[in-house]
Amino acid sequence: MRADPKGVLTGDHYLDGDQACAEGALAAGCRFFAGYPITPSTEIAERFAERIPEAAGVFVQMEDELASMAAVLGAAWGGKKAMTVTSGPGFSLMMENIGLGVMMEVPCVVANVQRGGPSTGLPTLPGQADMMQARWGSHGDYEIIALSPNSPQECFDLVIEAFNLSEQYRVPVMFMMDECVGHLTEKVSIPRPESIEIVDRKWYRGRKENYLPYAVNGDLVPAMVKAGDGYRFHATGLTHDERGYPSTTWQTQEKCVHRLVNKIRQNAENIIKVEKDNVDDADVLVVSYGISSRVAVPAIQQARQQGIRVGHLRLITVWPFPEKMIRELAGRVKAFVMPEINYGQMVFEVERCAAGKAETYLVPHGGGWVHDPKNILQVIEAAAA
Repeated sequence: MRADPKGVLTGDHYLDGDQACAEGALAAGCRFFAGYPITPSTEIAERFAERIPEAAGVFVQMEDELASMAAVLGAAWGGKKAMTVTSGPGFSLMMENIGLGVMMEVPCVVANVQRGGPSTGLPTLPGQADMMQARWGSHGDYEIIALSPNSPQECFDLVIEAFNLSEQYRVPVMFMMDECVGHLTEKVSIPRPESIEIVDRKWYRGRKENYLPYAVNGDLVPAMVKAGDGYRFHATGLTHDERGYPSTTWQTQEKCVHRLVNKIRQNAENIIKVEKDNVDDADVLVVSYGISSRVAVPAIQQARQQGIRVGHLRLITVWPFPEKMIRELAGRVKAFVMPEINYGQMVFEVERCAAGKAETYLVPHGGGWVHDPKNILQVIEAAAA
């Protein structure tokens, strides 16, 4: 391994997705990791434990996932870029503090290497059944950002994007991997640090006595300070005013939560990323994400060989969901086909946006392994008939 003086690897390496995720986080400037081992995400934690001392960072194995998420929130308020990783049951345990992070507007990244569930389920085998939990897992009204890589290279590249988005919008970002992508080994090209675009949070630079932790100006995202730098401020999970002081009135709730929602919704078009292939003239459109997007490719190729005009839309950003795009495409295609390693989650979003315009077909899989491309092909054929 070749590392620069800051501890960031460069060059070409054969890494699995978990290892690439850890390296991408380090390249993004992550210098604090708190987590608890849980398969199939443990390799990310192991890589961090090995590598983060070279980058002058801190690795802490916490007693559980609740404490891990709390430690990440504290480290972020201490000025560090911070992340945790988990899977299945651990993701559930983190949800209360993820909600706290949303309300306190804490930039951080949570990687979930999904496995089969519910409960303990399939500890070392793939699933994609946490997608709705990523969006709705905590209580109350809020918006979230979630990305879904489909290769080790994207585990590196997109986790940098996840950190950039978390810093720009001051929000926890979910990094929704799956066991197959996490344990898939491929070549990962890592550029020099100076060529990687890094976004840092907006820092407050004014007079200390004038600092209001939740005051905004134009972009709906407040400036932040570091705990310990002499600023006096209040940060709480309670509904709060611009000073951060609790205020339990409906007027304050409206102002506070409306802004938390709008800072994502109003910027959705800037956040959303998709990958398109043969979409413009498609009669049938396969919509996919994660490992399922790779498994769908042979089925799409075979359908094209049969003369079916089928396109492929891969969701790189899964939340916010590309509603506007799906609605527009629903007016042009006959049907959507969506393979998921679950019994129907993101497909409901496609169905909602396509209602009354195009049919929606789910290709379900309970988890434990990926789809047989033949099953996807059969649904494409039925949708095109």
